[in-house]
Amino acid sequence: MPLRVTFVAAARSAPLLAERFEDDRPLDRAGWDEVQRVAGELVPLAAAELRYCSPTPRSRATGDALGYAPLVQLALRDCGMGRWSGLTLGEAMAREPDAVDAWLADPRATPHGGESLLDFITRVGGWLDTRPAEDGGRIVAVAEPSVIRAALVYALKAPPSTYWNIDVRPLSMCTVTGRAGRWNLRFDGAPAQPSRS
Repeated sequence: MPLRVTFVAAARSAPLLAERFEDDRPLDRAGWDEVQRVAGELVPLAAAELRYCSPTPRSRATGDALGYAPLVQLALRDCGMGRWSGLTLGEAMAREPDAVDAWLADPRATPHGGESLLDFITRVGGWLDTRPAEDGGRIVAVAEPSVIRAALVYALKAPPSTYWNIDVRPLSMCTVTGRAGRWNLRFDGAPAQPSRS
């Protein structure tokens, strides 16, 4: 039976422009409010046989607020950013513009002394490929937007540069189905409404 892995993006802990590399801040008030607004749509995912989350405080809090009681997975941590950890992209650019340009251009580059984009995508993909099919067919994972982008690049076997073209908003969800080495992106639409005569 193919696995169905639904990723839910963690609620926010800061405005988008204030997002930090390897951000370990908890949910802010706006994040909590967002969770409450979408809970009706996301709570049913708690029926999944396996429920996981990234180790960040906001991923854990999002999963707990939605009733998932998720198991923390270290493989779903954000990309290791070395000396840029805790900085915004703008702050890193102001300090090391050439290094940031190199990092954005080359998926193997590690000018920050941390993990390369390619290694990050491979790590998250390895987690996806090792989900236990025998424990059930449905999995939900609350993760940072960066982790979801990495999972989608891996699942679609897309070039690493595709990572920069995937926009994952807080509390959005996407699903991949399949098994190790063979994943498909799945879009679930609203059920068709009966026509009124």
